[in-house]
Amino acid sequence: MSQNSENIAQIEAHRKEIDALDRRIVDLLNARARQSLAIRALKPGAGMNLYDPAREERIFEKIAAENGGPLRDEDLRTVYETLLTVMRSVPTPASDR
Repeated sequence: MSQNSENIAQIEAHRKEIDALDRRIVDLLNARARQSLAIRALKPGAGMNLYDPAREERIFEKIAAENGGPLRDEDLRTVYETLLTVMRSVPTPASDR
């Protein structure tokens, strides 16, 4: 097998792994959204504001502490800032109708 063919085969193997990871990430994001929706429904009854910037900072601190790279902490923060923005915009099940 030529170097070119070997590289192409390795690229395809990595892409298959990425596809599998993407499926897992989608499942995990949807599970996270369900948990966020459950919390959102409970907050008014607990006298809590829907948006809690202190909680978000704690999330950023936790992910930085758990980060083993190669992503930088700042990169993960950017990803999570987007993730949390999207989670806040997920419609509640009653809004889906």
